[in-house]
Amino acid sequence: MNYKSHHTPIIFLTPAFSQSMATLWNSALWVLCLLVLCLAADGYGESTCDLYKGNWVRDDSYPHYRSCPFLEKAFDCQGNGRPDHDYMKYRWQPGDCNMTRFNGRDFLTRFKGKKVLFVGDSLSLNQWQSLTCMLYNSVPRTKYTLFRSGGLSTFTFKEYNLQLSFDRNPFIVDIVRTDAGRALVLDSVNGSRQLWEDNDVLIFDSWHWWLHTGRKQPWDFIQMGGLTMRDMDRLSAYEIALKTWAEWANSSIDPAKTKVFFQGVSPDHANCSAQREPLRGVDHYRDPAEEVLEKVIGSMDKMLVRLLNVNEMSRARKDGHPSLYGLGGHRGMDCTHWCLAGVPDTWNELLYATLIRE
Repeated sequence: MNYKSHHTPIIFLTPAFSQSMATLWNSALWVLCLLVLCLAADGYGESTCDLYKGNWVRDDSYPHYRSCPFLEKAFDCQGNGRPDHDYMKYRWQPGDCNMTRFNGRDFLTRFKGKKVLFVGDSLSLNQWQSLTCMLYNSVPRTKYTLFRSGGLSTFTFKEYNLQLSFDRNPFIVDIVRTDAGRALVLDSVNGSRQLWEDNDVLIFDSWHWWLHTGRKQPWDFIQMGGLTMRDMDRLSAYEIALKTWAEWANSSIDPAKTKVFFQGVSPDHANCSAQREPLRGVDHYRDPAEEVLEKVIGSMDKMLVRLLNVNEMSRARKDGHPSLYGLGGHRGMDCTHWCLAGVPDTWNELLYATLIRE
């Protein structure tokens, strides 16, 4: 039998070479650690975590802006004399990841030549104003136009040919004038669909006006399927209207071309006087309207509509309302809308994070 001798080479490292390799290895580890930290700081892991589960943390780099030349008086709490500033210095921190920090220039570049439309009530106006202020303050010398016609307001960043519009439409479904009066038509969106379908990003909102009665109620009776009713359970009417809207979205929206969001129900607080910081230990109360909204959206194609689930996180921000520093001043406490800069900026951070990760 022939045996072959196998010799394993033995390599001797000189002290200088060993030290050089160790230095190189340590440097590589540092680079790897820095890379991981950078990824974490820029939203790494967002695709697998729930952005809406987290906490409010103080961040002195906030707010995104300290002034905005076209801000509505109703949201301009500092301009209306609010003496404290801490409510503007809280950032939303998801529990399982870091959310991508809002980058206004990146938003403008990504959506150059596009149309973004907010549809809803004054809470939708609140969010629209927030986004226009966030973007304007990222490019403060840029030229813009602001045009209002009826219930439609359009803000255009001319350099980017980006239109951000707000359609005041608190019920989403049609209100039609008839000989008998104003009809809230629960099974029709024909009066608005043409406007909606001409956009690249849509953000809807509806609920608060469904509770209005008396002089604040902008309709006289309800119509549906050929039936006319003086009134009905408002939550049930809301659900029917949402299903009408969902049918329109299912039949008319191509998710490859148009991104659709629905803003969750923004919470009211009965009393928000002298609040200075977020509430701790907020209970997990489920707003019935929010449950209806989630049920309707849950019945739709998962790729078609995204819920901006702002209800629970916003319930902790009792401090973020105008209170006595809104449109009514000391004549009436506003615990429905939000100061700007403030909570709606976070809603738009979530909108931005969702848009860029998809």
